[in-house]
Amino acid sequence: MKNKLTVFTKGLLDFMFFSGILTTILVPFIIRFYGRYNTYFAENIWPLSVIFVLSGILAVLIIGELRKMFRSVLNENCFIHENVIALRRMGTYSFLIALITCCRLFVYVTPAVLVVILVFVIAGLFSKVLSRVFDQAVTYKEENDLTI
Repeated sequence: MKNKLTVFTKGLLDFMFFSGILTTILVPFIIRFYGRYNTYFAENIWPLSVIFVLSGILAVLIIGELRKMFRSVLNENCFIHENVIALRRMGTYSFLIALITCCRLFVYVTPAVLVVILVFVIAGLFSKVLSRVFDQAVTYKEENDLTI
């Protein structure tokens, strides 16, 4: 029987994935609406839309990779090569979000932009390092499976 945390996490990832897709599609409209209250957004709809849509796509891709990895956890088989690839991809996507957010520094500078850049650089590094740990674990598991 699945515990409540597992069911909650799966539901949360699914919600984040589908709401992320919807939000990314709606970004230009959301920015246009917010532009009514913030003139800077009204004057920079297209640069901000490009930045946020690209970041949104990459964020949805990260959540998609997490959903794939979560399926392997549910199947009680997490040390597989597919998870190594997923972690590498998530690291790359995180670095790309940090890079895109750096471009935002030329459009709209806030302290939060710097925090977002730092968070995604750390997430990228963490994912890349964790992919190496998983790769080593997969190697050990495959060697161990051959001896049994």
